[in-house]
Amino acid sequence: MKRSARVFWVAAPGVGEIRDTPLGAPGEGEVLVRALYSGVSRGTETLVFRGGVPENQRSVMRAPFQEGDFPAPVKYGYLSVGVVEEGPAALVGRTVFCLYPHQTRYVVPADAVTVVPDAVPAARAVLAGTVETAVNALWDAAPLVGDRIAVVGGGMVGCSVAALLARFPGVRTQLVDADPSRAKTAEALGVDFALPGDARGECDLVVHASATEQGLARSLELLAAEGTVVELSWYGDRRVSLPLGEAFHSRRLTVRSSQVGTVSPARARRSYADRLALALDLLADPALDALVTGESAFEDLPAVLPRLASGEIPALCHRVRYPSDA
Repeated sequence: MKRSARVFWVAAPGVGEIRDTPLGAPGEGEVLVRALYSGVSRGTETLVFRGGVPENQRSVMRAPFQEGDFPAPVKYGYLSVGVVEEGPAALVGRTVFCLYPHQTRYVVPADAVTVVPDAVPAARAVLAGTVETAVNALWDAAPLVGDRIAVVGGGMVGCSVAALLARFPGVRTQLVDADPSRAKTAEALGVDFALPGDARGECDLVVHASATEQGLARSLELLAAEGTVVELSWYGDRRVSLPLGEAFHSRRLTVRSSQVGTVSPARARRSYADRLALALDLLADPALDALVTGESAFEDLPAVLPRLASGEIPALCHRVRYPSDA
């Protein structure tokens, strides 16, 4: 029986289309997954959609099951949740998460999928990739009991970090964003909120995720002496300037990067699978539903992504819903 699937491609920068693609039967050690939901990470995916991946970062930015090359045509994405229809008996019928692009059905190695815990709804599990990024960021940041922490940038990653910090004992966490509407999200996540000019200073740690020069500069201003900024922002092909004069040296401040592509050296004994499984376990918290701010049908994705990229649709994670008969 000849089978096919529907898949979203960036045909050219700023232009998306849905194509048919042939689909083979799973072989030994493979699974066939029918997609239920996928997620659009507004930061990275809209950067890809606009064609903004720098040439010297194109190999680093490749997604696990990407086809094509940057800037386009390219099949890109990494937040897919579906049901295993064929494969090993232990997986058939299970809801799984996979770092796969937006496609109605797909065949992947069985070890490329992670079973979603029963306590986590499939619709929420699309957040697993972003919560995994937050887990790695906090492994890098290593917050301590009683720390004073600001998260600057209330996007998908920043909010995920803030949500996890809300669970730390004795930690003072404040989400900082220029958009006052993020106050509602912060409240749902159980953390304080402030506009940049009103943020509390003397922080031991600032996690920066706004992807703006202004946000990074403000992050440095919020630090106490010998404090650290953990930089999560991805700037694509933009250059940023950093104010390293004034009190940067005398206050012995630190700026360090965190990148989800490698497991934090502080947790080198843990695998990628460990990190993703932990992220899925953490998604049992219904407060994280606040990170999903919109939903549309798969067939509407070519019209929706330009609106997400332009900011016409303000979003943290935009969820894509697949037809049951896909």
